[in-house]
Amino acid sequence: MSIKLLPATMTATLLGSTAMADVPSVAVDIAPVHSLVARVMQGVGEPDLIVPAGASPHEFSLRPSQAGALQGADLVFWMGEGLTPWMEDALETLAGDAAVTTLLEIDETSLLEFREGALFEAHDHDDHGDDGDHDGHDDHDDHDGHDDHDDHDGHDDHDDHAEDEHDDHDDHAEDEHHDHDGHAEDKHDDHDDHAEDKHGDHDEDEHAEDAHGDEDHAAGDHHDEHHEHDDQEAHDDHDDHGDDHDDHGDDHAGHDHGAHDPHAWLSTGNASAWLNVIAAQLSAADPDNAGAYFANAAAGRAEIEALEGEINAMLDPVRGKSFVVFHDAYQYFETSFDFPASGVISLGDASDPSPARIAEIQGRVKEEGIDCVLAEPQYNPGMVAVVLDGTQAKTGVLDPLGSDLEPGADMYPQLLRNLAGALSGCL
Repeated sequence: MSIKLLPATMTATLLGSTAMADVPSVAVDIAPVHSLVARVMQGVGEPDLIVPAGASPHEFSLRPSQAGALQGADLVFWMGEGLTPWMEDALETLAGDAAVTTLLEIDETSLLEFREGALFEAHDHDDHGDDGDHDGHDDHDDHDGHDDHDDHDGHDDHDDHAEDEHDDHDDHAEDEHHDHDGHAEDKHDDHDDHAEDKHGDHDEDEHAEDAHGDEDHAAGDHHDEHHEHDDQEAHDDHDDHGDDHDDHGDDHAGHDHGAHDPHAWLSTGNASAWLNVIAAQLSAADPDNAGAYFANAAAGRAEIEALEGEINAMLDPVRGKSFVVFHDAYQYFETSFDFPASGVISLGDASDPSPARIAEIQGRVKEEGIDCVLAEPQYNPGMVAVVLDGTQAKTGVLDPLGSDLEPGADMYPQLLRNLAGALSGCL
């Protein structure tokens, strides 16, 4: 189940209280998602961060303070087993009574499949486009109404985007990554339609297409409800939203999450959709502050929409250039901004690449004239140095977790700006 609601006794107590309820205790697994939760809770409370920004979420050991935060949490937001497999047992042991939202399993999330090979072929992008949903993003325009998120239906926009941008960069793909230029213009105009990529789980997500198919229908309905944040009716709807999410969780429960990329927070479409989901869950636990939660979510969506235009402007001058990343963690960002990588050194789970794979990627970087090879602060830069040896490629650093950023409401937009700046600077 993707979302576990508050126990009935607790919900009844909250709803029956005439006094201002205590702000719920909230725990969040990784810094980018923590930032989104902090944005929704701004002015009301502060969530606890479980995995420090500088640590790898794939492998992590809880400290006593972090275990205590989980144990005391009324609500937990986490990506899912595909990103933080160690956390599943911790949730069962420490947070058994908390309302748990698994973002990789809700219908509002668009997922992308893992990619294969040292360098990606054009058709890979198409497949990923199934992303599902660039459709949804498009509707950052509809962010407000997260009709887009129907957009995960909205993604259809993305469809418009690439008409299948979904299919990733279909056109792109055909042109191959490097044809972004052409696409870029179209795309950017659409950048509302941008990106709902679905960071599926390293180990957990199923077929993006399947996921999206399911997710599109539910997403829209829920998001629409979330829109009218100012109306009390909307708040009620949102409370219902929580129940709806529960149903979604059940739908997803039978899915085989093994093919999806879990780095879904790098999709602006997903982030925008999650703001509504977060507001709905917080409002169910704390109805006295529902107005603030939904107002903050609406403001956050508007900020993401503006951010998309800002990032497109940063990337436009270098569209069509080629780059290789350390591990396959960025395709949600790539899809959101129609800026695909040419290949990766390590697979999406950040496992150590074999000597044969390193040799393959090094050879391809030389043959293809790749412009830039990017390292990550969480991993050994030595492998990047080996790949660069004997090539003309430049190097830089991409950080999908924002390890050098201060956690909080402003962290998520700055994370995406930093990614765009690193790419632009290297290319």
